Amino acid sequence: MAESPMWEHIGTSFVHLYYHHFDADRAQLSTLYSDASRLSWEGEQLQGKAAIMGKLMNIPFHKVQRFITSQDHQPAPDNRILSMVVGKVKVNGEPLMEFHQAFVLKNMNDKWICTNDIFRVALPHFG
Repeated sequence: MAESPMWEHIGTSFVHLYYHHFDADRAQLSTLYSDASRLSWEGEQLQGKAAIMGKLMNIPFHKVQRFITSQDHQPAPDNRILSMVVGKVKVNGEPLMEFHQAFVLKNMNDKWICTNDIFRVALPHFG
């Protein structure tokens, strides 16, 4: 059996760490962003660690259960990694919602930082 490429290991490890911190202690997410990082949360655009952490700390998710359906990782230009996550999340006892989240990771000073983060709840289309 062939070993997974390095970007698969890094992407998978990052996703695991990110959701562990998000669900258990969101303040720890600050180590995964830089002052140049960008977040798009349901269309709201934020830039910089302080703005991103302000948003993430104030999201009213108190009890979170997350189920990752799939995750894909690719090498990207400039030694970056693109990661796409699809899953379901149950927040504060509400029904399950599907979500999509994409990350762009960059190695800065021997540490993988999220330079770009896009999150969307996948709502069913009616019509």
